[in-house]
Amino acid sequence: MWGEKKQETPARTPLAQQPRPYVPPAPSFSGEAKTMAPLDSGYPATSDRSSGGTARLGASLHVKGEITGNEDLAIDGSVEGLVQLEDRKLTIGASARVTADVIAREVVVYGNVKGNLRARDRIEIKKDGSVVGDLTTARIMIEDGAYFKGSIEIDKAGDSSDSSDFDKSSYTKSSRTPATATSSD
Repeated sequence: MWGEKKQETPARTPLAQQPRPYVPPAPSFSGEAKTMAPLDSGYPATSDRSSGGTARLGASLHVKGEITGNEDLAIDGSVEGLVQLEDRKLTIGASARVTADVIAREVVVYGNVKGNLRARDRIEIKKDGSVVGDLTTARIMIEDGAYFKGSIEIDKAGDSSDSSDFDKSSYTKSSRTPATATSSD
């Protein structure tokens, strides 16, 4: 009892064999494979976003610095710095606060922007949108109720210009006469 210990080995009992359900072999797949996104996700199901998807900067995100890319972008958060999407569309959402210079093919503003906007194709300021800064574009649309303070330069050569005309330092005034407008509610 006190002096000698016996090594106890647990008795092993054989496990009862449970029948396994029949699982048919998987059929061969001859289609295009796609990555599945959760059903409640607002993201596209394909992993190749450059073919038509839109990247999204959520409302709780804050970015300081430079955003460059080759895909469409929707901003709902806040951005400070430079946004450069040469041949893509930028959508500034209703909850967005952007303090940046913007270069894109197309810019649509639902939220607030402080900075210069340069779009090769067009700029739209929606009814609850607000822009304080200079606009350079080939086409412009400002809805009733939108706020805009700055100058507008219609750049008709924007559609046929090459990318060297589209660099970061292209906010200098040219010999064209800019239209100046101030609009509020």
